[in-house]
Amino acid sequence: MIWTLSQVALGGALGSVLRYLTISWIGAPLATLAVNVLGSFVMGVLFVALSGRTHLSPLLMTGILGGFTTFSAFSLDAWKLWQAGQSGNALGYIAASVGLSLIAVALGATLTERVLA
Repeated sequence: MIWTLSQVALGGALGSVLRYLTISWIGAPLATLAVNVLGSFVMGVLFVALSGRTHLSPLLMTGILGGFTTFSAFSLDAWKLWQAGQSGNALGYIAASVGLSLIAVALGATLTERVLA
């Protein structure tokens, strides 16, 4: 159990640093959207690619991707847009984040299934 927790902690730290750098480079809320869509795509890839290899899941999926993507940052960005009177932008951002992330995870899983088949 300590090994699994260490993987999650290390991966979470790495993912959080990557998210911070991405948001610093691109700026919120666009970077948060990009992080969530990219993270969803990679989650789909790893879900298929790591099937049966659960020893890597804590580091890569729970740790790195858990630290890289973040629903709380998405929620805060949407709230800030709403509070700034940009309700249309807030609703568009919410729809794009959820919709594109669902498409990305499905695309990542589907492409990886085809490659590994």
